[in-house]
Amino acid sequence: MRRVPATVVTGFLGAGKTSLVRHLLAHAGGRRLAVIVNEFGELGVDRELLLGCGDAACGDEDIIELANGCLCCTVADDFVPTLRRLLDRDEPAEHILIETSGLALPKPLVQAFAWPEIRTRTTVDGVLTVIDGAAVAAGLFAADPGAVARQRAADPVLAHDNPLEEVFGDQLACADLVILNKTDLIDGARLTALRREIEAQLRPGVKLVSARHGAVPLQVALGLAAAAEDDLASRHSAHELEAEHDHDDFESFVVTRGSVEDGNAFLGRLRAAIALHDVLRVKGFVDLPGRDFRQVVQAVGDRLQQHFDRPWGAGEKRQTRLVVIGRKGLDRGAITAALSG
Repeated sequence: MRRVPATVVTGFLGAGKTSLVRHLLAHAGGRRLAVIVNEFGELGVDRELLLGCGDAACGDEDIIELANGCLCCTVADDFVPTLRRLLDRDEPAEHILIETSGLALPKPLVQAFAWPEIRTRTTVDGVLTVIDGAAVAAGLFAADPGAVARQRAADPVLAHDNPLEEVFGDQLACADLVILNKTDLIDGARLTALRREIEAQLRPGVKLVSARHGAVPLQVALGLAAAAEDDLASRHSAHELEAEHDHDDFESFVVTRGSVEDGNAFLGRLRAAIALHDVLRVKGFVDLPGRDFRQVVQAVGDRLQQHFDRPWGAGEKRQTRLVVIGRKGLDRGAITAALSG
């Protein structure tokens, strides 16, 4: 029986994982794809963005959301049973895409493919690590210990042992293909230097490709035939001796409100709240009166993007809902008040 290939898409918050998966779905060309998406937060934004992916071979039932915690921490309870149900379908997908949360360690997830109940039925075609090129170019999650030390000295929140660098390093170490995304935000000389810096950290044979808006051709992203579950020894992890990693440094909450009369003013307040409260990530939907289409808003740090993705559905409740993600201790009341005015 043919083993169904699966691709694990990993990367830090806002790197462009959902954009990549959406691009692959939209260019599937009739190939039957299924998606397991794992979100950090209470609002299923990523699944909503993937629905209506533009290819008839991908239906709503093919996009499954797991929101009960990071997949790498809930392998037995959530991931393996979900994967088994996908494989048990009368017409299983030809390829499965697994989009992890930004905080996930990929190696424990790859290890799950060695479980006896699924090992003979599926294989990890490859681990794709998506990098926010602009963030890395700005020195975030750098491998340079000196740079990390300076960052910790400048920010009292980072005075303790910050796991972000380790998560980023683990995602690079487990990759079969690294996608340097958002290259349109980096000038030519810095991009060339950044590519060299990243390539120096990769395992032998791992390729680095540049992308904008997650647009990577299907034939480049899929079909790597890495069988990653059989190659775990070469994928070093900083968390090898830990039963699980700690997500307690992060929290998320949802801001819900009615329609937004002045969209530009609202985005201005959102930018100000992000800067004032050191918010890592915001994503969600905005209801603008007089507009038939739903507005998608996504922010990574102070970089904010918005677009209209689809019409509001008949009978669908129109409202503004945003997931706010940051380090522990967010002032929820102040942020909610700033976005509710």
